[in-house]
Amino acid sequence: MTLQISQRGKEYLRTAKTLLRSAKAMTDQVIAAQLKALADDHERRVKKASLDGTRDCSIRR
Repeated sequence: MTLQISQRGKEYLRTAKTLLRSAKAMTDQVIAAQLKALADDHERRVKKASLDGTRDCSIRR
């Protein structure tokens, strides 16, 4: 099964990847952990946005 990602989900995913890349480059572990937590939150938002988009599509049919 392929998950369709909405445009909003793609933006969240792009942001999450940027945050993770920044966290990996950090030498301050506290800040790196905060960036990782933000990235995790954005990944959850990707799933929610995609589910919301799927639900909206089924409602419109």
